[in-house]
Amino acid sequence: MSPLPPYTAVVLAGGRAARLGGQAKPQLVVGGRAMLATVLEAVSDAADRVVVGPDQPVPPDVLLVREHPPGGGPVAALRAGLAEVDTDVVAVLAGDLPFLTARLIADLRTRLAKDGVLVLDESGREQLLLGVWRTAPLRAAVAAVAQPTSMRKVLSPLSADRWRPDVPAGTPPPWLDCDTPADLARARQVARDLAG
Repeated sequence: MSPLPPYTAVVLAGGRAARLGGQAKPQLVVGGRAMLATVLEAVSDAADRVVVGPDQPVPPDVLLVREHPPGGGPVAALRAGLAEVDTDVVAVLAGDLPFLTARLIADLRTRLAKDGVLVLDESGREQLLLGVWRTAPLRAAVAAVAQPTSMRKVLSPLSADRWRPDVPAGTPPPWLDCDTPADLARARQVARDLAG
């Protein structure tokens, strides 16, 4: 089996978590570590790792960039991140995935046959910030958008496979994110249960 092509990870870690007290959401701790740290570890084999968002703690080998305008949303953040990508493949990820694993990223990379491949959650919903893409068509799709719009509209012209990973019993789903206090409390309880 031939080795997978190198990839860059672009992690969208902007936005104020208004429902979580306005804190920097990716820096909230689940399982004893910031969610962003978990995401960055899952892509530690990337050629480059780019975090898009406000100033926040990142490892020294991670590039931190800001979207324009600041707080301009995920499409503006993706545009800023893609400007730093030199590889033909890019993983586009949310910064608040406390149970993301390197295995899932590798599985996505092996399934990249079209413009992209996205994770589907247990309800069949597309996880738009949990996928792997070919850089050129993704960059073209983002460049074609002149005004603020949704990530779904930007990605819809692209040809992407959808994949629903098997989640073993007792294992948290890798797409579990933390948008509300209830989500955060649930993730923290899951992490406590796993630890102990």
